[in-house]
Amino acid sequence: MIDHTELNRRHWEEHAAAAHGPLAREHWSRTEPCWGLWATPESELSVLPPDLSGMDVVELGCGTAYVSAWLARLGARPVGIDISARQLDTAREMQAEFGLDFPLIRGDAEQVPRDDASFDLAISEYGASLWCDPHRWIPEAARLLRPGGHLVFLTRSPLFALCARPGTTASTALQRPQFGLRRVDHGTSAEFTLPHGDMLRLLRSSGFTVDDLIEIQAPEPAHREYFEVSSSWAHQWPSEEIWKARLTSRQVR
Repeated sequence: MIDHTELNRRHWEEHAAAAHGPLAREHWSRTEPCWGLWATPESELSVLPPDLSGMDVVELGCGTAYVSAWLARLGARPVGIDISARQLDTAREMQAEFGLDFPLIRGDAEQVPRDDASFDLAISEYGASLWCDPHRWIPEAARLLRPGGHLVFLTRSPLFALCARPGTTASTALQRPQFGLRRVDHGTSAEFTLPHGDMLRLLRSSGFTVDDLIEIQAPEPAHREYFEVSSSWAHQWPSEEIWKARLTSRQVR
């Protein structure tokens, strides 16, 4: 099996960055954080800690770093890390255009070049949360966080993964078994999705206490449609979800 890190790096450099780059300005322009495919406003979901002023934040798999931009405007001190040079080039263009400056690191979110207990919040929207091995990046997030620090991540729901085969639209019938669900290969890339029980046990074993699990319902009509999942499907079943947790114990690694 090909290592997912190099596979996904090539995918983003050669295929995905060109498609996502044009969305960067739209994301950076938003005056309120809006989460996921369906752009659900922060005011509806309450994803973030209530006061971000002065918080040190690491965005794991930041892409064009729009989440870091939102958090910087709310008073946080973000650092973004991503494996794609093209995505980071776009992020730097956006920084210059919108007058924001924060560190951007080219690197692997499973091995972040920062000291233990450097951050108050680790966050990922379809970054490390989807493209990195959760058994690597979640313990790494725990290492990076200070005691009581927050972990927030948005990713595909396991139900979506069970109802969609690579290259097809989500079905109303199960397409794969739940037991053993972890790595989902798409030929030029690999994604990771865990069933809820596996994710809960992983978070606990990494020192986290789960505060919330938000399953996002798509609006009808949606602002945008997607090949892999329709808003009609995602209005009935969650295509994506947000986990919120706090680091309550330090595990020995």
